[in-house]
Amino acid sequence: MKGDSMKLPDNPNKNLMFDESKLFHIVLAGGCFWGTQAYIRRLPGVAQTVCGYANGKTENPDYVSVCSGDTDHTEAVFVQYDVEMLPLGKLLVQYFKTIDPTSKNRQGGDMGTQYRTGIYYINPEDEAVILQAVAEEQTKYEKPIVTEVLPLTCFYPAETYHQDYLEKNPNGYCHVNLSMLREAENPNDYCYDCHVDPSELRDAEDERMMTNKQELLQKLTPLQYEVTQNNATEQPFTGEYNDFQKVGLYVDIVSGEPLFTSMDKFNSGCGWPAFLKPVDSKAVTQKPDMSYGMLRVEVRSQSADSHLGHVFADGPAEKGGLRYCINSAALRFIPLADLEKEGYGEYLHLFF
Repeated sequence: MKGDSMKLPDNPNKNLMFDESKLFHIVLAGGCFWGTQAYIRRLPGVAQTVCGYANGKTENPDYVSVCSGDTDHTEAVFVQYDVEMLPLGKLLVQYFKTIDPTSKNRQGGDMGTQYRTGIYYINPEDEAVILQAVAEEQTKYEKPIVTEVLPLTCFYPAETYHQDYLEKNPNGYCHVNLSMLREAENPNDYCYDCHVDPSELRDAEDERMMTNKQELLQKLTPLQYEVTQNNATEQPFTGEYNDFQKVGLYVDIVSGEPLFTSMDKFNSGCGWPAFLKPVDSKAVTQKPDMSYGMLRVEVRSQSADSHLGHVFADGPAEKGGLRYCINSAALRFIPLADLEKEGYGEYLHLFF
């Protein structure tokens, strides 16, 4: 990779405090991921970016194998963004400024299948927004747009030296004109609520967390505590609800908030309870998980922030394509006959 370099603009996100409940994810391929990451991470509202290899046919690829063209992976950037500060539609407007969407397998001076452009979504509800953005972008070109729009099937973080490459090598190659960032929408147009001094809240938060920990230790079994509070994973095929077939509602073991129903439970063979979707899209939050050398999407409960498991894009295609892989230890089951008695009568309609 070689080309012209330019001075990096400041990153307006570096001192921001983000509300995790408002963070969403998308994967963007725009040619060499060095420039794509440097540009995208500087859009107000972007909490995190990770360079990696997406939607290929091999596991754990490296840079050399991807460049060979044999893996079908594309260089891409995993983006975690605040949907209120930076709605997906606005994010995609900025993304399209960095690419020629009519060019297949080539961006700037880089050529090959690993440099194809693509928008890979995790949340199926994002597809409509993406397609609308593509349609609007198409009005600017006579040639057809060839940027892929597909569900994310896999994402592997790239080698460490690729991460934040232009931050560490400011004279490195960049096919993206970073001066366009100064032409982006005024950051003041976005909704910022980030002027909180963490030191003012630290003592109160520490005390609250200590009290909460003591209460949970009394309420939960050791396994339930480790799973929900320390992101542990129960052994496959050992959980109470793995082969469980009864009809009812699954709630957070910590808070009792409704999470999943038996109507959306299916046998995936993975060794943990699997669900097509939560009872409500707002019942859970998602965040990137880079443990074990690859990037996954962690699922947490909304109000209690309990670790539940992970969501994968390998579920039944005819039913949305998602698989929520959840630890039994994070759940409590309420039989259908007991819903009203237990205070969950409003969820009866989900079963009829």
